Amino acid sequence: MDNKIKAQQRADQVQAFNAEIKCLKDDNVLELDDHQLSAIARYQTSLLESLTHQFDIDTNVRQKQLSTGMKIASFVGALALAASIFFLFYQFWGYLTTAVQVSILITAPLLSLLLTYLISQREDTGYFTKLMAMVSFACFVLNLIMLGQIFNVTPSDKALLAWAVYGFLLAYAFDVRLLLGMAILSLAAFIAARVGSWSGMYWIYAGERPENLLLPAMIIFSVPMWPKRWISHQNYSGFLPIYRVFACILFLIPVLVLSNWGRGSYLSIEPEIIEGFYQLTGFIVSTALIALGIKKQWSDVINTGNVFFVLFLYTKIFDWWWEIMPKYLFFLVIALSSVLMLFVYKRVRKQSQLSGVEGE
Repeated sequence: MDNKIKAQQRADQVQAFNAEIKCLKDDNVLELDDHQLSAIARYQTSLLESLTHQFDIDTNVRQKQLSTGMKIASFVGALALAASIFFLFYQFWGYLTTAVQVSILITAPLLSLLLTYLISQREDTGYFTKLMAMVSFACFVLNLIMLGQIFNVTPSDKALLAWAVYGFLLAYAFDVRLLLGMAILSLAAFIAARVGSWSGMYWIYAGERPENLLLPAMIIFSVPMWPKRWISHQNYSGFLPIYRVFACILFLIPVLVLSNWGRGSYLSIEPEIIEGFYQLTGFIVSTALIALGIKKQWSDVINTGNVFFVLFLYTKIFDWWWEIMPKYLFFLVIALSSVLMLFVYKRVRKQSQLSGVEGE
C-alpha cells in the first residue's frame, strides 16, 4: 500500500477516534481529564499537519468533497484541453508549411512536458500537474499520428508501444492514474496486435480475435506481483488497483464475447463447443478472482469478479429461458437468482468477519 493511502487512512483513524471518544463520553463509559484531552489534541494536530504537508491529504469531510470535485474538474479540463488542441491543429493545419508543421509537432510534446515539470515543482496538490501531463500525452499521440500522415508512413503497431512508454513515463513521473490507465490500454493493444500479427493477420484487425487480449491481460495482472527491486509502487497512489482492474477487464471481456460468439475464436471446432468452454471459463475465472480478492483483501478484484460473475450468470439465464419462458416468469427467475446471491454473499461476508475476529 502506498504512503499517501496510509497517510489518508491514518487521518481517517484520527477522525474516527475523536468521534468514538465523544460517544464514550456521552455514554459515561470513559472520562478523560483536561490534561489528557489537551495532550491528545496537540498530538493529533501535529500529526495531521505533518501528514497534510507531506501527502496533501484530506482531514475532514468537507475537504474530501472538495477533493472529489477537483479531481472531476481536473479530469474534464484535461480531456477538454486535449480535444481543443487536437481540433485547433486540424483547423489551421492546411495553412502551414511542412517545415512549420513538423516543428510544431516536435515542439508541442517537449514544451508541454517542460511545463508539466515546472508546474509540479510549484504545486502541492498535483491537480494542475496532472492536467498538463494529460495535455502532454495528447500532444505526443497527435505528434505520431500527424507525422505519419505528413510523410505518408505506413501505420504501424509500434506507435501503440511508443504511446504506452510515454504514458508510463508521465504516469510514474507525476503520479497520474488516468495516464497509467491509458498506458496500460496502449500496451495491451500493442501486445494484442503483435499476437494477431504472429497468427498471420494484419495488426489493425487484431480486435477481430478477442483471444489476442488474453496474453496482455495476464501480463498486466502480474505487474503488481513483480519483486519490489524491479518496480516499487510504494509512493504511487492507487496504481496497483488500476493494474489489477484493467487486467481483469481485459481478460474477462474477451471471455464474455467468446462465450456468446464462438466464431471469433482461433479454435477450429464447433462454435457451440467454444461458447460452452468460454462460458465455463468465465464462471471459473470470475469466482477465482473473488476468492483471490477475499484472500488478499483486494476489494477492487472482488468487485470486478462479482460484476463479471453476474454478467456471465444473467447472459446464461437469458440464453436458456428467454425464448421459452413467459416474460414475467423470466424476470422472476432473475429476481430469485439475485436473492440467492445475496444470501451467498451474506454467508461469505459473515465467515470473513468471523475469520477476522479469530485472526485478531
